[in-house]
Amino acid sequence: MIDKAEIRKTLKTFNLCVPFFIAMSDEYRQQLIMDIAEAGSEGINVSNLSAKSKLSRPAISHHLKVLKEAGLIVPLKIGTQIFYQLNLKENFKTISELIKSMEKILETIDDKKKESK
Repeated sequence: MIDKAEIRKTLKTFNLCVPFFIAMSDEYRQQLIMDIAEAGSEGINVSNLSAKSKLSRPAISHHLKVLKEAGLIVPLKIGTQIFYQLNLKENFKTISELIKSMEKILETIDDKKKESK
């Protein structure tokens, strides 16, 4: 039987990952993440993101809000402009924990299958 504590831990980790999964489920947000990554440590503003995309500025702003709320990007105000930078480490750490928990559960299932043969 799978350890109940491991199940609870995995469910909590899944819940922590939900904002990431929702944010990254959209192809436009995936492209925005790549455009922000390409901009490097300086970041990129909405005007420059708009020039790289077929999306309107309001649409880009909406997608940036979703990414920001998921913790995937951070705004950096310089003068009157806001530049967006990647902030992925915490999200990837949580996803890595989820993968490890799932692997542990799968190993338990595989072990049980071998024992029953």
